[in-house]
Amino acid sequence: MADAAQSDLGVLPEWNLADLYPGPTSAALSGDLDAAARDAKAFKTRFGGKVAGQSGRNLGGAIAEYERLDEIIGRVMSYAQLVYSGDMSSAENGKFYQSMQERVTVIGSDLLFFSLEINRIEDADLAERLQSPELAHYRSWLRDVRVFRPHQLSDELEEMLHEKSVAGRGAWMRLFDETMAGLRFEMDGETLTAAEVLDRLSHKDGAVREAAARSLAKVLGANTKLFALVTNTLAKDKEVEDKWRKYPQPISSRNRVNQVEDEVVEALVDAVSSRYSRLSHRYYAIKAKWFGVEQLDFWDRNAPLPDDDDTVISWDEARRTVLDAYGAFSPQMAKIGTRFFTDNWIDAPVRPGKASGAFSHPTVPSAHPYILLNYQGKTRDVMTLAHELGHGVHQVLAASQGHLLADTPLTLAETASVFGEMLTFRSMLATRSDTKQRRVMLASKVEDMLNTVVRQIAFHQFETRIHGERRNGELTPDAIGDIWMDIQHESLGPAIRFDDDYRAFWTYIPHFIHSPFYVYAYAFGDCLVNSLYAVYQDAEQGFAEKYLEMLSAGGTLRHQQLLAPFGLDASDPAFWSKGLAVIEGFIDELEAAG
Repeated sequence: MADAAQSDLGVLPEWNLADLYPGPTSAALSGDLDAAARDAKAFKTRFGGKVAGQSGRNLGGAIAEYERLDEIIGRVMSYAQLVYSGDMSSAENGKFYQSMQERVTVIGSDLLFFSLEINRIEDADLAERLQSPELAHYRSWLRDVRVFRPHQLSDELEEMLHEKSVAGRGAWMRLFDETMAGLRFEMDGETLTAAEVLDRLSHKDGAVREAAARSLAKVLGANTKLFALVTNTLAKDKEVEDKWRKYPQPISSRNRVNQVEDEVVEALVDAVSSRYSRLSHRYYAIKAKWFGVEQLDFWDRNAPLPDDDDTVISWDEARRTVLDAYGAFSPQMAKIGTRFFTDNWIDAPVRPGKASGAFSHPTVPSAHPYILLNYQGKTRDVMTLAHELGHGVHQVLAASQGHLLADTPLTLAETASVFGEMLTFRSMLATRSDTKQRRVMLASKVEDMLNTVVRQIAFHQFETRIHGERRNGELTPDAIGDIWMDIQHESLGPAIRFDDDYRAFWTYIPHFIHSPFYVYAYAFGDCLVNSLYAVYQDAEQGFAEKYLEMLSAGGTLRHQQLLAPFGLDASDPAFWSKGLAVIEGFIDELEAAG
């Protein structure tokens, strides 16, 4: 970013990771690792082969000890990942991250037996022991562990897969991360990171957008063979493990993790894909008309509207905007959110080697979440801050459940983030009285929703085809590019014009590598929030309290139970139609405005 624009942003915060550990070589970190290794071996000696014979009270005590050990491992790996994310191009950071993975994998091997033996307890026997308060506390954790019971392998195979992951799947993920972090994109005499060149795709100047797209295409295209190898290898690795575990579909294991039924996800995908013509196709045709063309070039898909003044939003203004929106809904949400700013829980600047995109890492309940951003002063960056802060507030509230019960399925984890975006958008829209400004704001929101719903379901369809066709043999870079282009044409519609430079744009999506089939969770969360927000608008007093109670439940309740107080049911196909109708309504409003 140019110096002038950087100065307009103000002072951007960088996180302080000392709340986890003072440093990678600190005595606190090495002490935790040594103690965890010693205690894990003692735990295995005490309970290995004896879990099924424990009383309810004793099993509850054993789970509490397991929780303590697992939280230490979680703290170590959270710290290692955050250090690594801050600069993936650093050889020292890469070495540290890998060495921590290897250490905790060894420690984890001594704990692996525990959940395996729990899953060998018969349902009736476990139900009887759950009468004990000590064990009943962990009822929801036991429920989630036992979801994988039909797919569990022998102890020896489970231990082998666990130990091998660091040199297998984990190594390929690291290769992807370090390759992406090391890529540089030449553009107009500047050398840019991936985050910076992607930001140029929403620049006011169309020539800048095209130059960014061409630079992206050139560099990504030159690395397509490597990214295809990573994709093929990980897809094959997943196929082998899925076959052994007897998962019916490539997506099935993800759905088990997300605690959502296959048919619910299928209903979501069908609902969105059947409305492509009424959502993305229609909106981009309207946008093309605003630009005075029949078709938008692919680099213009996220272009600011002609009436957009492209004002740089300072960090201080972004903070005020988001916290004010949160506070108007719930003072408690704003109070929690404020701590992220005052206590250095956010890392906002763009830096060479830093992980691209944004995330909120929950770390562990005995610490607190950390947010990574690449803040560049656009309205979308403000929305990203609102999104990640929603995750952060959710993670703080859920932490009260404790380490094993705090983790929320991805489908519900996206609820708080998207709801935070909606609160911020509605707050910002209310301040816009000028018709043109309101249209710009509304169009920006529609584009964000299309990127969250249509785009992510299209990504899901891309993954589904890749994993399906990989089972017939390795896919060439051209074959992957063909699948990518087919899905893009289908999902974005005839108002977007593509050329061959777009064929490599699948390569930079990290979710395909790190979390196969993660992406539908975004669409799940957006549609859920649209329905939830409609309830909020019609609600009497008490909605905010029920909402915060839902977030505080962490992973203890499933989506049916969490949504019931709001009169919502994600297993009802009409639920998805209600959420998508909100997007259609916004597009109707834009179409009527001309």
